[in-house]
Amino acid sequence: MGPSTKTVGNQFATRDDFAVCAALHRHYGTTYYVSSRLFPREVRQRVDAVYGFVRVPDEWVDNPGTLTREDQLRNLERYREALIAAQAGVRPEDPVLRAFADVMQASRMTLDEPLCFLDAMVMDLTVTRYATYADLQAYMRGSACAVGLMMCQVVGAARTPEVQHAAMALGEAMQLTNFLRDVGEDLARGRVYLPQADFAKYGVSEAMIRAGIVTDPWRAMMGGQISRARDLYGQADPGIPNLPPPMRRAVRMARLLYARILDRIEANDYDVFARRARTSSREKLGVAARVLLGRS
Repeated sequence: MGPSTKTVGNQFATRDDFAVCAALHRHYGTTYYVSSRLFPREVRQRVDAVYGFVRVPDEWVDNPGTLTREDQLRNLERYREALIAAQAGVRPEDPVLRAFADVMQASRMTLDEPLCFLDAMVMDLTVTRYATYADLQAYMRGSACAVGLMMCQVVGAARTPEVQHAAMALGEAMQLTNFLRDVGEDLARGRVYLPQADFAKYGVSEAMIRAGIVTDPWRAMMGGQISRARDLYGQADPGIPNLPPPMRRAVRMARLLYARILDRIEANDYDVFARRARTSSREKLGVAARVLLGRS
């Protein structure tokens, strides 16, 4: 077979390039992927490209395999340089970057948020602890809020302060939910995202986390973090009705499913060490049905 035909209107990417992004999305982002299928077809393709763009460097950082720290930093720098060059008309070698560069062009996205995200990936290689929640928020501005703002652009959301605040709140809520779910996994990578000030406040130590023992201080600290995440989801909710009508159901579904991870953590008595809090396939289908019927 010959080379695949370019998708109409794209500068760099082929259908195969977007298929690579969709495969990454389907494999790694199960909740996001299922929710995103409620977007119109063209938007699904764009969302897949955004997911692919953030997933590739995230894998270098979180699951490096044989990559050294120098390799990781070099990969991130090359990725950044290729993205910047694409905006000047240079076709990237990476299929994911080709798809994402075309999505940037189609949605009139500037480099600000994508580069902000890549800055956070570099932070993951250089910063392993966060003294306060404000310090953690500075990291999440790139790792999560930037993704929310990129999503706003690819779904054609109005660029108002209200919509942007809601998108950033939702990104932060989902990222914090990830941190609560993945405490043990992150510690194995040498990172502790939950603020050190909260450890001190509740009398929790890293030794307790390493032991994987659920104690009353741990339950209290996790309960405080869950309340913080739920407040963020609440801040995000008013922004969903302000999205274009065809985009609301997918965002609503993702928001509802991700918040349910918090319910699972509570149901598991805050034990995020012995089992991973997740939503089942049946639950995803149930939420999808309710969203489609306008009941959630």
